[in-house]
Amino acid sequence: MGRRFPQTAAVLLLVAAAAAAATPPYADKSNLLTYADAGVLHAVTTPADWQKRRGHILAAMQDVMGPLPDDSKKVPLDVKVHEEVRLPGVVRKKITFAAEKDDRVPAYLLVPEGLKARAPAMLCLHQTTPIGKAEPAGLGGNANLQYGLELARRGYVTLCPDYPNFGEYACDAYQRGYASATMKGIWNHRRAVDLLASLPEVDAGRIGCIGHSLGGHNAVFLGVFEPRIAVVVANCGFNSFAKYQGGNLAGWSHAGYMPRIASAYGCDPKKMPFDFTEVVAALAPRPVFVSAPLKDTNFEVSGVKDCIQAARPVYELLGAGGRLVAAYPDTGHDFPPEVRRLAYAFIDTMLGPSAKKD
Repeated sequence: MGRRFPQTAAVLLLVAAAAAAATPPYADKSNLLTYADAGVLHAVTTPADWQKRRGHILAAMQDVMGPLPDDSKKVPLDVKVHEEVRLPGVVRKKITFAAEKDDRVPAYLLVPEGLKARAPAMLCLHQTTPIGKAEPAGLGGNANLQYGLELARRGYVTLCPDYPNFGEYACDAYQRGYASATMKGIWNHRRAVDLLASLPEVDAGRIGCIGHSLGGHNAVFLGVFEPRIAVVVANCGFNSFAKYQGGNLAGWSHAGYMPRIASAYGCDPKKMPFDFTEVVAALAPRPVFVSAPLKDTNFEVSGVKDCIQAARPVYELLGAGGRLVAAYPDTGHDFPPEVRRLAYAFIDTMLGPSAKKD
């Protein structure tokens, strides 16, 4: 049986409360063992103290991304299967599902053949590529990024959705009232978790998320706001804002991400309410595997190490020091086989044995 990391209703309430709370500023976003109360910094010495700081991190993220919608926005998933293809060991279904009213997300659902019991599942998020979901599903693109198909052949039920305006998914997040495409992505991916949890083939207590680049940071963002995500794998997904492109955050501020980074914070890391040092820590105590190639020109590796170093004391405070793992392969912006093997072994360890066929 795999390890489980149950989340209480109180955690979900923290998410909702954080959106309405005034967000205290933190000048040092690498010193996470402090929390602000009435303008005074206090030491974080207990898990309860950490939840106060975590609530501030979630509030700060929503200051930039816009508020996380509440469940009143949900509609029935209304899953429709548009195509079914049998592959060696896997059935691939092309589907759409309702993320909200009048909004259907295209996705590929891959189910291992011969399951003997409910299996763990992985939500597989694509990089910045025109073909979107098709790449992780194994239908083209970079063979190193076909992790949706590979994990399905490993015994996981996998779901590969399109991010807004990739693949077959045309969506204007701003017309729908979102302040960022990032928050629309978080909402859609939470609905994707709803879908996986509803499937008779899936053990709803063993659902994780994996992604590369765009998918890497979206996996982390989802994990912060979705307590049902039991493990996160992020490849080439982020670094500290100060070390992103020399501190110029314009790449994060276009309509596909978070426009407030430009309009409210001038693309300046010093003005940002949150940083990835905090985002990684906000995943604790759940297992996280980060791959940060030494030659990644998008996310400079020392900025990734800054995030891991900052988050580790939080993991240790929560008794989960071994659940934050980082790899630094000698490659560029890619997900080579040897690192995928490490990532998959990590997922296996944390989610437990899959229900593979005999």
